Amino acid sequence: MYVDPLFMQFPDGIDREEFVIATYYIQTNRDAEAVKYACAVAVEQTSGTWTPVPGETHELRQKHLGRVVGLYEIPAYIGELPNTVLERQYILRIAFPVVNIGTAFSMMMTVFVGNVSFMGKLKLMDIEFPESYLAQFKGPKFGTQGLRDLLGVQDRPLLNNMIKPCTGLNPKQTAELAYEVALGGVDIIKDDELTADQPYCPLVDRVKEVMKALKAADEQKGEKTIYTFNITDRTEKLRDNALRAIEAGANGLMVNTWTIGLDAARMLAEDPDINVPILSHPDLQGALSVSDYSGISVLLANAKLPRLAGMDMAIILSPYGKFPFSMDAFLNNTYAMSSPWKHIKPMMAMPGGGTTQGHIEELMHKFGNNVIIAAGGAVIGHPMGTVAGGKAFRQGIDAVMKGISLKEACQDPANKELKAAIDAWGIYGEKNIFDLKKS
Repeated sequence: MYVDPLFMQFPDGIDREEFVIATYYIQTNRDAEAVKYACAVAVEQTSGTWTPVPGETHELRQKHLGRVVGLYEIPAYIGELPNTVLERQYILRIAFPVVNIGTAFSMMMTVFVGNVSFMGKLKLMDIEFPESYLAQFKGPKFGTQGLRDLLGVQDRPLLNNMIKPCTGLNPKQTAELAYEVALGGVDIIKDDELTADQPYCPLVDRVKEVMKALKAADEQKGEKTIYTFNITDRTEKLRDNALRAIEAGANGLMVNTWTIGLDAARMLAEDPDINVPILSHPDLQGALSVSDYSGISVLLANAKLPRLAGMDMAIILSPYGKFPFSMDAFLNNTYAMSSPWKHIKPMMAMPGGGTTQGHIEELMHKFGNNVIIAAGGAVIGHPMGTVAGGKAFRQGIDAVMKGISLKEACQDPANKELKAAIDAWGIYGEKNIFDLKKS
């Protein structure tokens, strides 16, 4: 097989400002020609098709063709393959000309994982952007520091609660629950992703009732509370939903990022009239990233791309709760939300999906104070009631910040709410309700 030298180049042999580099994990059968496969991916997603066509000139290919800038087999076989090897694994890196892509996420994903998503065991792992390309994105409007400034909380982890039950509450019931949650010391409350603008709980009515309740709670507790209202809807209604919610008093918004699309999320984040933080919810991300061999990486789906689209904080599943999520994926994903990235502000990670007070120590040991601890049932379902659920979290956070273990903190009579939670659900690494469910 003859390969045009234009196809295969070193990553340091191209002008990095002219190309976006996508990294893939691929598997082929043992007899497949990996170089041919790699070139086929590069051609399919740029200038060519399965057979030469008259318009595909050398000049056009020079400007628009994808370049294979890395093909690495793991393990790196050189000699005869062992008989036990039925499939071969590679890391493939392709440089795509910026001129092909533009700055729309819809076209970005079409280029990087469009038709080739049907090729079987091929998974998009990461995307590296040129600095000039990245400069065209604004990223989060508030980000981690902006959230802290809004809340007036600089030195501790933030605390989030998800309203439960997920559906069925009317605006007044939602407000009553939000009042109790806020009174317990929760910093950020979020709508459930299943509630947006349904007839039984209209968005504007919910905003008015909830914000009135939070004003009363904040005056009582002497702290501020942000409530992120879910404005997920048809694309043409999103901006109107956001502005109606803000006009009614909303101080935070939430979107189901992948169900509305990254371009729609970016539209909201970059709108100067939408001047409140936005929470990214991970609905649909599992369908995109759960396969070990195809789709896109959870790092892209949950962290890097929503951050680039301008989300200020993001729910991330954890390995502690009710959904299967590895510790490595959790750590890699969470750090990707906060790592330095040119002018793109960090967004704050919100680990959830079964978090209890017994996870406080574990989370703070991994992430320090720069995390939003997210819990639904462990606040609202606390044995002593909703207010106590929030207090239990705050007691645990305060104790760990002082170097006191959760077990020790439970001995203090002032921390009776924390003790009740630990008695009910355990401490991670000792007895934990979700560990018991798995065993």
